[in-house]
Amino acid sequence: MEKSSKSTTESSSKYEHLEQMSVRELLTNINREDHTVPQAIAQCIPAIEQLVVKVVQRMQQGGRLFYIGAGTSGRLGIVDASECPPTFGVPHDWVIGLIAGGDGAIRKAVEFAEDDVAQAWKDLQTYNINSNDVVIGIAASGRTPYVVGGVSDARSNGILTGCITCNQETALAKAAEFPIEVIVGPEFVTGSTRMKAGTAQKLVLNMISTSVMIQLGRVKGNKMVDMQLSNTKLVERGTYMVMEALQVEYPEAEKLLKQFGNVRKVLDHFQK
Repeated sequence: MEKSSKSTTESSSKYEHLEQMSVRELLTNINREDHTVPQAIAQCIPAIEQLVVKVVQRMQQGGRLFYIGAGTSGRLGIVDASECPPTFGVPHDWVIGLIAGGDGAIRKAVEFAEDDVAQAWKDLQTYNINSNDVVIGIAASGRTPYVVGGVSDARSNGILTGCITCNQETALAKAAEFPIEVIVGPEFVTGSTRMKAGTAQKLVLNMISTSVMIQLGRVKGNKMVDMQLSNTKLVERGTYMVMEALQVEYPEAEKLLKQFGNVRKVLDHFQK
């Protein structure tokens, strides 16, 4: 590839001689670059909004949300998907993250898995994907074959598609109906898209899943009333929610929480 056609995410860092910087200089400069990420996302809010509205509509009709990605992008999608059930109390098959190379690639890279243009659609088909579902492809470069192929195949089969990329006018953005292009610029370490690009993808995924779940009624006020009480910390958090809502003491709130099983059921019973 000629230098003139090099993508933004592969462009040379603004900083030279990183190995000669002190630890303080490294940290300060990385942080300086990280500050630009929310600004880039702010420019994309209209595009994110369009996609979220469509996702909500499909999920209200019984559809599911799929994330597909490779490497860091795939792992970020899996993280976001895996956090939805404990946070919002939804079934594990509402939001599903798929990574090139399968679950083994979550911890260890699978060589050339991302280069298979047909594999993502095969992976999606194992979930009996249908026209009620949504597929969001995640790829900083915007050209990962696994992701581009999956989004293209999904769209050609009548499935709503979106994407998150950090370059402009990419094959992935052209393949998706609702592209989100977060242009964060060159990385501090040239080409290391786990840094600013990864941060941007994580933030956008947070925005998408959280706003979708709120729109689907999985938050009350500003509280995660449907969260799973899967550890002591969450039981304690739920107890304080009940205390605040019902104006009762901790022992009574904890008793009610354990009796009803989650915060929403307690509040629905006493706040009819």
